[in-house]
Amino acid sequence: MRDFIENIVNEVGRVLLGKDEKIKLAVACLLSDGHLLIEDLPGMGKTTLAQALSRVLGLNYQRIQFTSDMLPADIIGFSIFDTQKSQFSFHPGPIFTQVLLADEINRTTPKTQSALLEAMEERQVTSEGETRKLDQPFFVIATQNPQSQMGTYPLPESQLDRFLMRISLGYPNEIAEKQLFLGGDPRQHINDLKICLTPAQLLATRAAINKIKTSDSLIEYLQRLVHATRTDADFTYGLSPRGAMALLRAAKTWAFMHGRAYVIPEDIQTLLPVVITHRIAPLSSSRDQTEHALIIKLLNSVDIISN
Repeated sequence: MRDFIENIVNEVGRVLLGKDEKIKLAVACLLSDGHLLIEDLPGMGKTTLAQALSRVLGLNYQRIQFTSDMLPADIIGFSIFDTQKSQFSFHPGPIFTQVLLADEINRTTPKTQSALLEAMEERQVTSEGETRKLDQPFFVIATQNPQSQMGTYPLPESQLDRFLMRISLGYPNEIAEKQLFLGGDPRQHINDLKICLTPAQLLATRAAINKIKTSDSLIEYLQRLVHATRTDADFTYGLSPRGAMALLRAAKTWAFMHGRAYVIPEDIQTLLPVVITHRIAPLSSSRDQTEHALIIKLLNSVDIISN
């Protein structure tokens, strides 16, 4: 299994240099049947990651560039009257794909953002009274610019909760950046990437992940972490049951990716920052610093073994 994951990471790493750990998290998110939110400055490789993942996993790919004047129908699709058949015909929007890049999602209005809610949660779209199923797997990679930049709309809590993980790619290290300068635009090589996994194999992998075991003591450790977010005075509100289940699901995937048939506390600790920071509300004006400090405090204050 480590070889299987390593092949995917190595292939995507050919065009996204020096970001192996971020690639692993993105793969874990997809295998967990979740969606990924990437918060970063423009030009950090967010689009490259989405294109490379879809290529390596053999999935169909669509991209939506969100703007302030975009409407829900631009995402879902719309009906046009067919004069020859004397009836309306539905024209599906770009959401009918397997990997959807929702680029700069926070540059569009909350009404248009909400067009993704049903699709992300229930893998279906309802338009004009008719419900249409989406292809499986269905994976949304959304990018958002920092809220300090002009022309952005903050994502509401209900939208944020649809994302299993939130990550940031950050600047490349010096070695990776030098390779980038010498090699030119890496996106030119995306079509050269090898397919490492078929959609059928991906769905079978998800079924195997569901069989990963969790002990009673590990579940109790998870409960203590969740309870701490709900009772600590530094949080406006804590982690919901759905958020806690998302953390457990991601931890099972992380264990699977590392060749184990069971979850250990380190799996939860590794994924805690990327799974819960967008689901909790710290009491602070400097949000990013406070989130990081609270995660460290949370891990240090909750015992792995119950006293």
